[in-house]
Amino acid sequence: MTAAPTYVPGHKLLDGKGVVITAAAGTGIGFAAAKRCAEEGARIVISDIHERRLNEAADALAEAVGVRPPTVLCNVTREEDVQNLVDVAARELGGIDVMINNAGLGGTVDLVDMTDDQWNVVLDVTLNGTMRCVRSVLRHMIERGTGGAIVNNASVVGWRAQSGQCHYAAAKAGVMALTRCAAMEAAPHNVRINCVAPSLAMHPFLAKVSSQDFLDSLVSLEAFKRAAEPWEIANVMVFLASDYSSYMTGEVLSVSAQHP
Repeated sequence: MTAAPTYVPGHKLLDGKGVVITAAAGTGIGFAAAKRCAEEGARIVISDIHERRLNEAADALAEAVGVRPPTVLCNVTREEDVQNLVDVAARELGGIDVMINNAGLGGTVDLVDMTDDQWNVVLDVTLNGTMRCVRSVLRHMIERGTGGAIVNNASVVGWRAQSGQCHYAAAKAGVMALTRCAAMEAAPHNVRINCVAPSLAMHPFLAKVSSQDFLDSLVSLEAFKRAAEPWEIANVMVFLASDYSSYMTGEVLSVSAQHP
């Protein structure tokens, strides 16, 4: 197993940008993305469906970067919540330059045992929720007229077969297709839309809902024989949000060390 690299300091890649991040509570990719954006000089607004965890995340960010970000409760399966998030974030930030859509829901169940409800809830959070967020913030960015960047969170299972993941894989493949098509529509307005496709990022919530055998089997496929740190995924999100990726749109970047 290769040890995780040293945490990379900020380089002001998002200096002065107004950034909103969904599903930023907890200790996963969303929180890591929020922290990285703040470290890169962005003014941020964070959202989540869990009020207590959202406030804890804001407190943790205040301690880490010196500024407590505004928070907005948001259930991405509710259009009114998503619109409220964009409205509040636009007001707090003076306009949204970047939106990072991290909200998603998974699970493990074979298709023959899967209920319609199990299928629908994963699709509604992971795919429909991303669509609602992209649609709402894209309307804002077009009306504002100053361009912008949207970064979605997909997964390598959108490409790679994995048993028990039909609903999640279908949703993430949908996020990839949504990203590509929306990017073509957004390009005339100087709005770029890209997404990341992580293979395996380890955090306490994933460890809690997954068996050790299952996690070990995933780690064994990785070239470095370890999972990514959430901040390693966030680094690529920051790149896609920044002007360093100014010619990229409609792209899906695999953040992976998995080459079976």
